[in-house]
Amino acid sequence: MAFIVLAMASWLSACTTSSVGSAVGAVSGLATSAATANPAVGYAVGIGVQAATDASIKAVLRHWTTQQQDLIAQLAGELPLGQSRAWAVHRTIPYGREKGQLEVIRDIPNALAFCRELLFTVEEKEQTQAYTAVICKQQQQWKWASAEPAVPRWRGLQ
Repeated sequence: MAFIVLAMASWLSACTTSSVGSAVGAVSGLATSAATANPAVGYAVGIGVQAATDASIKAVLRHWTTQQQDLIAQLAGELPLGQSRAWAVHRTIPYGREKGQLEVIRDIPNALAFCRELLFTVEEKEQTQAYTAVICKQQQQWKWASAEPAVPRWRGLQ
């Protein structure tokens, strides 16, 4: 009976969220539970697999965000003040292929590093959103210097 309750709880948790980790955790928990005939072991394995899957996906998405920001920073660093140009991220899988326009709004000279403020757009499907960002030159490379606009954890803190 405990196995059935655990199976239903895992199945419902996978259905109520859009997390890939939840679905993978539920499936691995059910399979482990069935193989060991111990629902507690199945539950523990399911939770562990869910956590590992969620952490892996978040790490990949952070890496992609960093790549996108580095691309925009390099293009904006080379761009003369007031001019605009297109940018695009090309990936082998059909996810995270963003594109848009960017323009350097102003230069921000200071004693620590030469910085620039830029305006860029992100075109996704039928929607275009505009963001501002600050980039700074570190040795010979331009790097992102402001909060990540695409990351929900910043909410109103940016």
